[in-house]
Amino acid sequence: MNSTTDIAADKIAVLGAGNIGEALIAGLISAGVEPLRITATNRSPERGAELAERYGVVTTDDNNEAAVDADVCFLCVKPAQVLGVIEEIGDTVAKNEVSTALVSMAAGVTISAMESAASSAGTSVARVMPNTPMLVGRGVHIAAFGRYVEEDQHNAIRAMLAATGQVVELDESLIDVATALSGSGPAYYFLLTEALIDAGVALGLPRETASQLATATAAGAGEMLAGEKSAAELRHAVSSPAGTTAAAIRELEESGLRGALYRATDACACRARELGK
Repeated sequence: MNSTTDIAADKIAVLGAGNIGEALIAGLISAGVEPLRITATNRSPERGAELAERYGVVTTDDNNEAAVDADVCFLCVKPAQVLGVIEEIGDTVAKNEVSTALVSMAAGVTISAMESAASSAGTSVARVMPNTPMLVGRGVHIAAFGRYVEEDQHNAIRAMLAATGQVVELDESLIDVATALSGSGPAYYFLLTEALIDAGVALGLPRETASQLATATAAGAGEMLAGEKSAAELRHAVSSPAGTTAAAIRELEESGLRGALYRATDACACRARELGK
């Protein structure tokens, strides 16, 4: 995790502080950012009050108020809202005494579209695809930076994102593809675990026991995957010749699990591209 010395920003705006925005706020504060340096927006006064009480951040329902002299504005809104928010705060950002970077945390919306929506030519824009494990500090952020992002802005944004997980920089042309693995990827593991629980129940286990076994196994396997061995090496290690695991793996392969994942990730990437049109 980064320390506050890595995060060179006097004011950070989190526009649309839902789950992803709140996770970012929590990570920044854990990294040592003073709460009063963070301004969060939300349409709901109740939600704003909750964030202010929980984290001590400044809250408002006015995106322009939050954007005034912000070093970075994180756009934690739905894809269809990103360009509208950029247009909404465009004049404010153009008048700021500091160079404000706009960072989209939504799928599909391209850097060129965001640059075009900004009121001022040369606005610094970055595109990030996070995933939900950032809620527990284990996120993966796929990031691409626009041509106008300065080196100090680039470093500061990376440090802020790293407060909630890993940062992987890619050429923007690969972000939609990466979304199919990391952005949407947690849902695949959740679905697999859900199915495994149901399978355990079908075999006669109480649902509570099946849930305990499946979720603990998923968590342990995740920790092992974070080590030095590859997924294939780990699978081979647990698959004894002619053993129980080998029998199960054969059934999964013959049932088309691998092919289903190819098709699922392709569908995900295609949908991400559609969102950007």
